[in-house]
Amino acid sequence: MRLKSNINIKNRRATFDYEVLDRYFAGIQLFGTEIKSIRESKASLADTYCQFVGNELWVKQMHIAEYRFGSYTNHEAKRDRKLLMTRKELNKLQRQVQDTGKTIVPLRLFINDKGFAKMEIALCQGKHSYDKRQSLRAADDKRELQRILKG
Repeated sequence: MRLKSNINIKNRRATFDYEVLDRYFAGIQLFGTEIKSIRESKASLADTYCQFVGNELWVKQMHIAEYRFGSYTNHEAKRDRKLLMTRKELNKLQRQVQDTGKTIVPLRLFINDKGFAKMEIALCQGKHSYDKRQSLRAADDKRELQRILKG
């Protein structure tokens, strides 16, 4: 019987800066010390993005802290990591990214029930400043409504 993992590292800035158009799940190619650091929640998705290199999708600028018990086999903290997806999904994403103004942004890093590290990525379009203000206003209204309903 497997224990449910509580590792759920989010990119909070992504939904504020981007409008999410489509979501996908991808595996990540990691070294042994990297998965150990992720299991200790020592990773960050701040300022990360995904980019195609050839026909492969890579996540750039993702920080995974060095494993504290790692020796000379420890990994580099901000190296590029390959995302593992089906060819059909990769082709679809590559076609959509070629449109102007669209990018692929990691939303969340988690460990699934089988113990594998997975990443939720999204096809996004940048928001304008007035869209961001509207999002903040909607969040404030929702928070105020919850406060009224509870009290």
